[in-house]
Amino acid sequence: MNRKYSSQAAVVGTGFIGPVHIEGLQRAGVTVRGVLGSNVSKSAETAKRFGIEKAYGSFDELLCDDSVSVVHLTSPNRYHFEQAAATLRSGKHVLCEKPLAMNSVESGRLVQLAKETGLHAGVNYNVRFYPICVQAREMIESGELGEIYHVTGEYVQDWLLMPTDFNWRVLSSEGGPLRAVADIGTHWLDLVQSITGLDVEAVLADLQTVHPVRQRPAGGVETFSGMKKQPVDLHDVTIDTEDSGNILLRFGGGERGVLHVSQVTAGQKNSIRFQIAGRKKSLSWNSIHPDELWIGNRGTANQILLRDPSLLHTRAAMHAQYPGGHNEGFPDTFKQLFRSFYNSVEGHAEPFAPYPTFEEGHREIMLCEAILNSAKHERWIKVENGVA
Repeated sequence: MNRKYSSQAAVVGTGFIGPVHIEGLQRAGVTVRGVLGSNVSKSAETAKRFGIEKAYGSFDELLCDDSVSVVHLTSPNRYHFEQAAATLRSGKHVLCEKPLAMNSVESGRLVQLAKETGLHAGVNYNVRFYPICVQAREMIESGELGEIYHVTGEYVQDWLLMPTDFNWRVLSSEGGPLRAVADIGTHWLDLVQSITGLDVEAVLADLQTVHPVRQRPAGGVETFSGMKKQPVDLHDVTIDTEDSGNILLRFGGGERGVLHVSQVTAGQKNSIRFQIAGRKKSLSWNSIHPDELWIGNRGTANQILLRDPSLLHTRAAMHAQYPGGHNEGFPDTFKQLFRSFYNSVEGHAEPFAPYPTFEEGHREIMLCEAILNSAKHERWIKVENGVA
């Protein structure tokens, strides 16, 4: 059962992911005190929809609310650094959507600021909180797979398949110079590194922009909303971010990996998949079937482990709140991440999987910069480790 937390939250952002945070917080037992949209009407509309007391008129108003101890940032990428820094300086904990900032200089400064303030500072890499993914981590930690040989996988979508599909994320000025890799590829990279305990040491990347020109509607398009109606008022916009990419990975212990990422694969709405090959066993998982872990064996029959708290390792079972046969999916990963974060904030001792920290968010940006550099120069690039 969820506990009722004493910490109260405020959420910045009312687009696709903001309401996901609100719902996940409410389900986790956290009171959402207020919400801030891009304008007053969006703040009020979202507050009414979720039964939230306050609809803030500005970010400063939110930070001045003494009843709020944690701020969730789901605003566009370009605002993350400024808002996260201001939140920490105001004495509030912060949970920020990825990417943590627009570049490693900014993210490095946020790491330092989090250390100086001593506040909890997390990044919302929620995929690692599928119970089966926690189970895979526990199996590897306990030595069930033996030495890891290699990791392969993909994260594929189709919501930007057409040249008339448009969103602020396709513009480097809004989301940063990497798009498909930074937007969804980093979820896969965080997932496999958190599961295996391995760090990517070097990368060789090939990136592809399928639509160098897209048609932008006069108004914005919400993430994953699609084009329900074909807008009349369109104009051409040159695109300087990638639609897909293929990345060879070399981990610190010499292990190898391959990642394919795409936002233009027809029919793939949101599929993240990995296969981890070990000396004793292999593991395979696909988010389309989130409650199933395929376990490969050499000398005996392969297995499919279905998510059931009674069958999972202790820590994985902590993140499985329904009996076997009652599916847990995407929204539940947010709830489980928030439980981990707020238990840490309030000092509770339950052995939840650790939430992704600003240090890990900074590391992901360093990794993205290495990927971009590799694609530009068409060679292997080592991933830097320092904090700028």
